[in-house]
Amino acid sequence: MPTAHHATLAEARSLLFVPGHRPERFAKALASGADAVVVDLEDAVPAELKSAARQAILASWSGLRSAGVPVVIRVNGPSTAFGREDLAALAALAPTPVAVMVPKAESAVDLEAVRQALPGAALLPLVESAGGLEALRDIAGSEGVLRLVVGHIDFMADTGLRCSPDERELDPLRFAVAMQTRLYRLASAIDGVTTSIGDEERLCTDARRALNFGFGAKLCIHPAQVAGVHEALAPTAVEIDWARRVVAADEAAGGAAVQLDGRMVDAPVVLQARRVLRVASRPAPSRNASSAAGNEG
Repeated sequence: MPTAHHATLAEARSLLFVPGHRPERFAKALASGADAVVVDLEDAVPAELKSAARQAILASWSGLRSAGVPVVIRVNGPSTAFGREDLAALAALAPTPVAVMVPKAESAVDLEAVRQALPGAALLPLVESAGGLEALRDIAGSEGVLRLVVGHIDFMADTGLRCSPDERELDPLRFAVAMQTRLYRLASAIDGVTTSIGDEERLCTDARRALNFGFGAKLCIHPAQVAGVHEALAPTAVEIDWARRVVAADEAAGGAAVQLDGRMVDAPVVLQARRVLRVASRPAPSRNASSAAGNEG
């Protein structure tokens, strides 16, 4: 059953990673201004610390759940021994996690294993391999999937792609994710990380590219990236002005189709305008607060 946390997570613009074996960083991540926090049991945790990371989550779960910020757990691949141990540990939590990020998703079977272990959890499958791209339709259509996530760094490693600075080589991946998101009426897709932590121009460029593909969020590896992501994904002043005039014209016309600036305004356009205004109404976190949170990566 959908929860308030699911609804909030569906609208999240920034999802900040924090390593599961570093519980001293959990509170900083939650206070960073990120719309959601991803406690990581996978790539950020060395094999010898996987068990310690699970224990840290178990010990911190009450505080993580009560912070008012959606918390996502990125498990190890559900077909691996580490993944099965993750799911068994998370199933013992009360309440169980409301959202799970599933790495290297390559089939509906992978997702069903998570759903069976954690009924009711929203699933965020990471598409980060050629197999994931090939199985994208089945992944997107799996029960419990809330949003698709692009893991482009792992995708490049898996496929051998070498990207130019604009990452145009990954356009087919992002386009496919955007189309399956639309076909299955999922919440907007989430783009991968920007590894250059101090490069605000690159962060903005990456986030705006995601927006151009219809994505609504981006993964972050440092709290200092959160404000930049929110700013880049926010509507511009011109877009906000357009949206306000569209809504005003629609209300004046009583919902009937009307022309504005020489273009037809009908129901889909009004929906787009209202979404622009809804996104614009959300405050961005303070850059000082985000930077002070410390390195989460």
